[in-house]
Amino acid sequence: MYKALPAFAAIISLLAAPAWAGVPKEEADRLLEGGDLMPIGGVRAANEDGTIPAWDGGITEVPDCYEGSGERYCDPFPDDKPLFTITPQNVNQYRDKLTPGQLALFQTQSTYKMPVYETRRTSSYPEFYYEATYQNALNASLGGNGEALVNAVVGVPFPIPQSGFEPVWNHKVRYRGPYIRRWNNQFAVTSSGNYNAVKIREDVSLPYSHEGAKPEDLDNVIIYFLQIVTDPARLAGTITLVHETMDQVSEPRRAWQYNPGQRRLRRAPNVGYDNPGTAADGLRTNDQTDTFNGAMDRYTWKLVGKREIYIPYNSYELHSDEYDYEDIILEGHINQDITRYELHRVWVVEANLKPGTTHIYKKRVFYLDEDTWQIALVDIYDSRDQLWRFQEAHTVNYYDFPGIAPIGETIYDVQINRYLAQAFNNEDDETVVMEFQPSYFAPSAVQKQTRR
Repeated sequence: MYKALPAFAAIISLLAAPAWAGVPKEEADRLLEGGDLMPIGGVRAANEDGTIPAWDGGITEVPDCYEGSGERYCDPFPDDKPLFTITPQNVNQYRDKLTPGQLALFQTQSTYKMPVYETRRTSSYPEFYYEATYQNALNASLGGNGEALVNAVVGVPFPIPQSGFEPVWNHKVRYRGPYIRRWNNQFAVTSSGNYNAVKIREDVSLPYSHEGAKPEDLDNVIIYFLQIVTDPARLAGTITLVHETMDQVSEPRRAWQYNPGQRRLRRAPNVGYDNPGTAADGLRTNDQTDTFNGAMDRYTWKLVGKREIYIPYNSYELHSDEYDYEDIILEGHINQDITRYELHRVWVVEANLKPGTTHIYKKRVFYLDEDTWQIALVDIYDSRDQLWRFQEAHTVNYYDFPGIAPIGETIYDVQINRYLAQAFNNEDDETVVMEFQPSYFAPSAVQKQTRR
């Protein structure tokens, strides 16, 4: 089921080391033009049977249908049709390219389906991101038992991963533009299909990704994050502020929360790990935002290998503003008729809870797209080693950045037949680049916003 990792035998002895240094120059040179790897680490070549094509640079031009910043990201492939559709009736034909979480949905949801399209490797990023990734390949390392990122900035820190920590770090600092404002609306759906809608605006600065940044310029912060709930009225005005740190050993995540009833912005050390996510009705933990975020110290991390898996990809139809939320959020699962799945190679990373630590999830298996380092799928297990939840991220190429990010995420609880949909903005403004100074994310500045 798992394919051997390239040069894995040569690096296996490094996996147990307390810190992991950059790769030798001859390995890093594989990322350059003419090498066998994409500039951020994926395999350039097609797979053996041609069902995954070679990477040709991805989307390098803004499609004609796109009207400009602030307008809806349109589908560059409007004429594509499904090659086939996986259903509960034919799922056994495809089970070798599905995860346990996906298979569980076919078992528990009679209407669940996966339309599978031609694989289009649309991943593309700015040239400076590729150049920084090459330098990181030579110089980046991990300290603090994997909790500190050292000598890395702007690009993918570990394009040729040597440990289970490294792909997850690649996901946490992947390029999503230098600054963004987005709507991360979420819907907690009951077993009968009813849901509570929560509107959430998020302002984000990613100083790690700023062109020309240096590690010493970051003040140990890789992400500034400000989340404001605007609806419903009972939650409106709830604020979460996070400064995500690069070295979480010397300084853990800085977090604050504002509750309109208390009228004070307070330090919030509980914003992380398995504490309940904002207004999610218990269907996600804090560290499930963006599929995974935050400290990794409660788990061991094993780099398992690579697989070919059907994952959500190029989900422009699902992102269309022609659909209202009621068209998307259905009983049992989102509207799978407007989803798109493609066959891609993914890195598989297994996280197991460490003895002596606590988390409601005993094990998580992450599937990371090799072309983007986006966590595409997560299988989640409870304390009895039973599959509990399944998480997926539906992504598009924001081709004016360019960069890849989710336009919708789902967390399915297969034990109680409920799910959470989040990061959808179909009825709201499009994600845009909006510059924010670090002072915008200062607690004093956020406290002033609460008085307006």
